Amino acid sequence: MSDQPHISFPDGRSIPQVGLGVWQTPNDTAVTAVRAALENGYRHIDTAAIYENEEGVGEGIRASGVARGDIFLTTKLWNDDQGTDSVFRAIDRSLKKLGTDYVDLYLIHWPSPQRGKYRETWKTLVRLRDEGRVRSIGVSNFAAEHLEAIVGDSGVTPVLNQIELHPDFQQKALRAVHDRLGIRTQSWSPLGQGHLLANGVVGDVARRLGRTPAQVIIRWHIQNGLIVIPKSVTPSRIAENFKLFDFELDAAAMQALDSLDDAGARIGPDPMTAAF
Repeated sequence: MSDQPHISFPDGRSIPQVGLGVWQTPNDTAVTAVRAALENGYRHIDTAAIYENEEGVGEGIRASGVARGDIFLTTKLWNDDQGTDSVFRAIDRSLKKLGTDYVDLYLIHWPSPQRGKYRETWKTLVRLRDEGRVRSIGVSNFAAEHLEAIVGDSGVTPVLNQIELHPDFQQKALRAVHDRLGIRTQSWSPLGQGHLLANGVVGDVARRLGRTPAQVIIRWHIQNGLIVIPKSVTPSRIAENFKLFDFELDAAAMQALDSLDDAGARIGPDPMTAAF
């Protein structure tokens, strides 16, 4: 893979620390975005069944000329497909759309606790991993109690939990649970869905270091040991967002961004109450 930091998983595998997210990216746009990312050194692509762009992601991978074995590919199981039989059908659909016979990481997208199926679903992902159709398994948007339940039931710990995380919503308590359980933390909406790009504190750091606000924020995630998947569909910005490995944030910059934390700054749904 390209020369960039990797985060090790407890299962012996590892993931490139920076990837491309493709939420709300139509199939045709996903083709060009994924190809641009891979041509600029990314080796980690994150999609999901509910994004309805797995075909475009697969086409972009093939168009890039980068070998499939050099790419870390994640997709996610949507809530409607929780439950053993549905999981098997869902992974078959995703693999067919992506045009691959395995994914590197398969995630339960939300716990959707009102369905009462996430614990059964986790045990089914363990089966998928053991059968080789997925290499590693994890979750997304799980709260501490959901994590404790699936680990207690199965004895198998997710390799990561992908959660909303950005400088003004840092999820420190949940990250502490991850550390205790040996779960890696992955940040979705790492730029706060773009609103942090205009933040004055971020702007001051960016000007002082001669970097873009996006580079500063993504670098903050990296230096916190987080796995980060910024989204862009613009090839120039995709390339810019990956120019991260020739500078570091100093202690003053890290402290400035750490000071932005606000427990009330969640943008997306709360996993404890989300009813979908």
